[in-house]
Amino acid sequence: MALINLNIKAQNSSQGMNWPEGQAFPTFSIPADTLDAVWLEYRNEKNEEGVMLSALQGLVNKTKPSILLVRTSGRESMVWPELFEFNLREFRNDDKWELVIKYRNSAEGVILYSVEKSPHYRNLATTIAGLRSALPVTRAEYKELQSRGIEFPVLEDITELTYTTPEDIYLHMYKNYWDECSKRMLVHHRFVPYIRDIAVASKSAVIWLDPRNVSERNVLRLFLQDMTPGEGIILGWWPEERSGIGIGTEYGISTVPADFYENATVYAGMDHIINLPVVPKKPELENKIYLALFLSDGDNIQYCQNALARLWQNPERGIIPINWTISPALPDLGPGLLNYYYKTATPNDFFASGPSGLGYSLLYDAHNYKWNNTGGKAFEEYLKLTQRYLEKSGLRVITVWDEVNQGQMDAYSEHCRYLYGVTQQDWERQIGKIPSYISDAKLAILPNYPCYANGPDVFVRMNRDTVAQFKEDKPIFLTAQGESWRMGPESMVILKNKLDSISPGNIVVCRGDHFFALYNEANGLDFNLTLSQKMKITSSATSTNADYAADGTTSKERTWVSSVKGDKWIQFDFAKPYSISRFVIRHAGDVNGMNENYKAKAFVVETSQDGKKWKAAYEQNNNQLNTTDIDITPVTARYIRLRINDKKGVAISDIEIYGSRL
Repeated sequence: MALINLNIKAQNSSQGMNWPEGQAFPTFSIPADTLDAVWLEYRNEKNEEGVMLSALQGLVNKTKPSILLVRTSGRESMVWPELFEFNLREFRNDDKWELVIKYRNSAEGVILYSVEKSPHYRNLATTIAGLRSALPVTRAEYKELQSRGIEFPVLEDITELTYTTPEDIYLHMYKNYWDECSKRMLVHHRFVPYIRDIAVASKSAVIWLDPRNVSERNVLRLFLQDMTPGEGIILGWWPEERSGIGIGTEYGISTVPADFYENATVYAGMDHIINLPVVPKKPELENKIYLALFLSDGDNIQYCQNALARLWQNPERGIIPINWTISPALPDLGPGLLNYYYKTATPNDFFASGPSGLGYSLLYDAHNYKWNNTGGKAFEEYLKLTQRYLEKSGLRVITVWDEVNQGQMDAYSEHCRYLYGVTQQDWERQIGKIPSYISDAKLAILPNYPCYANGPDVFVRMNRDTVAQFKEDKPIFLTAQGESWRMGPESMVILKNKLDSISPGNIVVCRGDHFFALYNEANGLDFNLTLSQKMKITSSATSTNADYAADGTTSKERTWVSSVKGDKWIQFDFAKPYSISRFVIRHAGDVNGMNENYKAKAFVVETSQDGKKWKAAYEQNNNQLNTTDIDITPVTARYIRLRINDKKGVAISDIEIYGSRL
């Protein structure tokens, strides 16, 4: 039979920084074959050489990632270069000045600043440096450059400014430079050097204001009101978590925590196609206690870069299912990191999004009894952006902090269709547990009880009665979250053993996708039927495998590929009838780096109760989308068939069929 040539396109062939509309963060080209590694002492608040070198890194790497900054203390900076087998040319001690000489043509001059009046001048100088393609330097660094024959012109001298308060310095920035800055990203940061490279490369403003201070909060609002929900985002951290995340949430602007994220302009290069692993089939529904255990703090990309990498080496990882929170921003800011975790994941490792989607949003502040955002257009735009990044990163579950109202639940259901389910925090400030909710008869929102627990005994104490009184007459579903700084895989194994001793043989610890599919199945709601163990797939002639049509991954290595000629079809047998209501077809395209010419243009989705008599449920004759996601009038069927009418060969990345028990 004649088979199509997949013609896999280059995964990241672009040169320079790339920031198209709809992309949350700038991405960069593939790093140079050999990176210039500068060994630098990171001192969080006193390292003017680090300010200069991180700016140089941004100026150079926006054309081609070539400079890597490495901390001289500790080994964390070398974990990923070693995993990725980077070739490094090392610059140590005074050699760093040789690096400036090497890349002197990347800078137009210097921005002269001083921190004698305030450390916030570092941020002002860094911001101006990005706008002027310059190096921010104090007089000490400038003299050092001159002594080595590097005569940069002084493009701006801000040492004569007399402001001493952060609000005055950033108001000066707002009035004189903000209009030139990218308003798609605001870098909220004080440490050195960390994410200054991406700030300089993208011409983003760097500020550090405390929303708890009225005058500083008023200046911060000037920046936030100029940003657009669904486009703008904050990268960095805050002086205090809830006031900072909260004020961004008011404007529909989330924060991607990144206080200690290193070498963003290197790790935002690399291959940007995320290779999702095969999703194992869910267990059959029984009258058991189903438990989904989450680990916190994956919304912080520095956690994904550092602490998670350490936890990942725990020898007890993979013994039981664990739901690891991770950032949906990684497809832009660290695709290599995310691909590494997916490549090395066991079937018991499942990734979920931290609060409350793309970037940390705090909808309700349970500590201060305050709603930061109750819904509306700004929130909906945030969710539309979140949906794109959930799908890019393969995350099917979100943990919402702290609570969510009915309108917001409905907005998640409408705008984040990739979701299987949502958990929300229960900070134990309630009279009893936060209720479980169902939005639009399909999206379950369940409480983490407990949330942010510091050990297994907390969960056992709070749920002992529920587990001990289980009567085995219907399934029970429990979710909980552990604090990743204090709990790890070994803690989850201990917890499972403690619960087994209370109700032997009844505890089933679940991946998040399995958990919500089982919950929906038990409650008569729609769930993805292709997760079922009893499903069988057959197809017309294929050069791959019929099962590739619905294995949960869009990876090009597991894409269903048709013959060029003859009938083209994929058929699903779910072993018994269901009420079918929705289907999703992920075609060849940007989702897996395949040539879009091989997406199906003309096709029919058909249903049948006996596999012989078929009825069309949906027909498309000119498909232009990479993903077809269609709700249909519910129909009772055991069999579903995708019949493709293209005369050319086609490739299907993945198919999902949704239905409920009759």
